[in-house]
Amino acid sequence: MDDAIEIRRATHDDYEGIAAFTSDLWADRGGDYLPSVYHDWLEDEDDDRRKTFLAEADGEVAGLSQAVVLSPDEAWFQGMRVNPDFRRRGVSQRLNEACFEWARDCGATVGRLMTFSWNAAALGAARAGGFEPVTEFRWAQPAPDADATGPLEVTGDAAAAWRYWTDSEAREHLRGLALDVAESWALRELTRGDLTQLADETAVFAVQGDDGVAGMAYRTRDYERETDDGETERWAEYGVGAWDDVDAARSLLAAVARDAATLEAEKTRILIPETVAYVSDAAYACGAVSEEPDFVLGVDLTVR
Repeated sequence: MDDAIEIRRATHDDYEGIAAFTSDLWADRGGDYLPSVYHDWLEDEDDDRRKTFLAEADGEVAGLSQAVVLSPDEAWFQGMRVNPDFRRRGVSQRLNEACFEWARDCGATVGRLMTFSWNAAALGAARAGGFEPVTEFRWAQPAPDADATGPLEVTGDAAAAWRYWTDSEAREHLRGLALDVAESWALRELTRGDLTQLADETAVFAVQGDDGVAGMAYRTRDYERETDDGETERWAEYGVGAWDDVDAARSLLAAVARDAATLEAEKTRILIPETVAYVSDAAYACGAVSEEPDFVLGVDLTVR
């Protein structure tokens, strides 16, 4: 490991150095989001639930990574970038160590990250850093539609939604994980308290089948997003979708479409397990799913 590499907290003054090596990343896939969000993404100095670490060497920015506490014992790691000029010098290892130690000090016993399935370099780096495979997911994307219908009734019963989730194949595949409400693009363990709170603050969905509850979902947030053309789109985001069969999928995704329409959203996304059954059900029920899955990996922070 290179002893010349120093790890410190990233600041707004580091923007130019970070933008210099991230602006051209993944140009064939729309580019890296980090330069456009960096100043909003960076935490305030008194923020005790997230910290962004910067690796510096030879007076230049060598890398970056952020750690976020999502629950009393769950941490999320994101934004790992290594300057190509400093690869193979142990930058990612040093950044991981800093993130792990900070998360442990915050009480976290597990840390996770997400990476695109096409990003082989990131996957390799994560495994080299001690992360193990956890799960994979995709996005269903029903079009907002105030008149969308399905064959089954859908209610806002949080207790019924929780009961379905606890025994669902989706929960088993996703290892209990679903989208965090506060942190975008982050997954943590879904709790009954989450659904009770979300039933009051956003929306919870429970599909009523002939033999009991047949599906569930919840809304995390709605937000505006700038397109590549500089226009603004409103999105509605849903933390997980789980169902028994195609009829339940149709009913649940129709309820999501109606809910998104009430928010005047133009686009939606709902996290679903990456399985043949779920992806094909969603494609059949609403006709739109993301082209590729995303992978989640995790590390046991009790092991030093």
